[in-house]
Amino acid sequence: MRRLLPLTAESAAPDLLVEREWDLGELADAYAYPEDGARPWLRGNMVASLDGAAYHDGRSQPLSCPADMRLFGVLRGLADVVIAGAETVRKEGYRPARAREAFAARRAALGQPPAPVIAVVSASLDLDYSLSLFTEPAVPTLVLTGEAAVAERPERVRRARDAGAEVLTAGPGEGVEPATAVRLLAERGLTRQLTEGGPRLLGQFAVTGVLDELCFTLAPVVTAGAAPRIMEGPPITVPERFALASVLEEDGFLFTRYRRGPG
Repeated sequence: MRRLLPLTAESAAPDLLVEREWDLGELADAYAYPEDGARPWLRGNMVASLDGAAYHDGRSQPLSCPADMRLFGVLRGLADVVIAGAETVRKEGYRPARAREAFAARRAALGQPPAPVIAVVSASLDLDYSLSLFTEPAVPTLVLTGEAAVAERPERVRRARDAGAEVLTAGPGEGVEPATAVRLLAERGLTRQLTEGGPRLLGQFAVTGVLDELCFTLAPVVTAGAAPRIMEGPPITVPERFALASVLEEDGFLFTRYRRGPG
């Protein structure tokens, strides 16, 4: 892996061309959340092909690579909570986040639990509560839904709670209001937030203006087909500008990080 941006005083230009293995500590430092943890910071992490596909055959894994999966693990290792849509949980076969020794000291110093909480966003509450995500988490899994969904589907709420999940309402309707979800999680001390999509959920976060940062992997492959983009949903009235914060590269994959605002 080599750093293309940002340029630092410690790294002369010729050194940027030398590819080397980055250890997990270096990656964690490069992707650390802002030091001010008083307000929530929502980071998205997505991968796409050169022709804009977020998935291939319904999953993101065919677009990934070992370095991308290593970074995926680092971003989870830094987060208080991982937010994912129900469809992504089903397609990607989500399991509980695990405690990793490489991040234990860092998490302990920040007062974080050993592993991030997984928060599943679901309007229908139609989830497989026999999965290890619910039965064997290091910390209890959260299910985010709307007040109307809870009122209309008490049996599914009961099944979720019987499985050990905590059901939280983030909006009056069936679905979740993104800004309410971000605030609700922050009120529980989960301010370092990471969403892994899918595209519909990430689009909702972007449209409502609560997405602070996007970690975007550009895979050097083309897929064609009709796969979605990394964000779906209604357009933003005025396109919002994000500033390029960093770029890493390995084997043709570009690992970019953008922050909201012009920089």
